[in-house]
Amino acid sequence: MRMRIEGHDLPGRAGAPQAEQLRLGGVHVGVQRKSEVVERVPVHAERAVWEFEVATREVDGLVDVGGPWVHGRPGARFLYLSWGAVDGEEFAMFRRAKLLFGDIPGALLREAAAGRGVLVGRLGLTDADGGPRCARVRPPDLAWTLE
Repeated sequence: MRMRIEGHDLPGRAGAPQAEQLRLGGVHVGVQRKSEVVERVPVHAERAVWEFEVATREVDGLVDVGGPWVHGRPGARFLYLSWGAVDGEEFAMFRRAKLLFGDIPGALLREAAAGRGVLVGRLGLTDADGGPRCARVRPPDLAWTLE
């Protein structure tokens, strides 16, 4: 199944409350593949987009997902967007956002698993205090569509 996560309103954008501190700290956000955070985007970017493939299978009449991008046990699968400070090649993670597959409407997930389009999740990446969004992100803060 093809997936795309689109993040907007990054907390390092001009005029954001914590922008200068985050930019000076070298903060980036990336998607977690197994234990590694990849495709890192600087906190001051206009937007962040990640595209990847997720394996799917039918289990007891439900769509289950797997692969290196997917974390968690069956029935509680999720993706991680991880925030960290970059210093050369070092990435020191300090916060993560969790996107649960259980929050995707079942019919939409089934259509995506059948190859009828790309499953797209859109979310703002700044929390209510102006910092990097973390913890579980759920609708309506995360909108899922099939494109």
